[in-house]
Amino acid sequence: MTDEEKQAAADAAKAAEKANADDDSEPTDTDGEHDYKAGEAKWKAMSRRHEAQAKTNAAAAKKLDEIEESNKTESQKLADKATVAEKRATDAEAKSTRYEVAAELGIQNKHLKYLTGSTKDEIEESGKGILDDFPETYGQSGTDADKQKPTRPRERLRSGAAPDEEPDETDPRKLAASVPRL
Repeated sequence: MTDEEKQAAADAAKAAEKANADDDSEPTDTDGEHDYKAGEAKWKAMSRRHEAQAKTNAAAAKKLDEIEESNKTESQKLADKATVAEKRATDAEAKSTRYEVAAELGIQNKHLKYLTGSTKDEIEESGKGILDDFPETYGQSGTDADKQKPTRPRERLRSGAAPDEEPDETDPRKLAASVPRL
């Protein structure tokens, strides 16, 4: 153990002793009633003391991390970097697989966060679950008739300029006479 580590341990021990020495008795007025202002002041003081202790502990932890990092050998540092790189590569591959499955199944970007799994098969199963859970979004209503592929409506266009057959009557007077009057 180096001198710096010993000093950090001693500082932590002193802080623990000081924290244990706190007075936990309830402050009271001369009437024997609870003194809320004194209690509030006591708790504020304890809070400030604990905040200071937390800052000291954070500084000591940071110093300890620096010491441990400086004591590592070059091979340990390279091994740590390799581990971090492998994790990043694995995460990138999983993300890429999620995007591929989403594109294959037609899953929207807002539902990508629900694609879970570590293998492509697991991700595909998760994607099929999404399609089942959001049938309105992905054009499925659950019935067999609606699961068929939609077809384009057939057009029945007819030109108004060239009728298929001649009208029965073309004389305007006869047409007017055939209209019923009320």
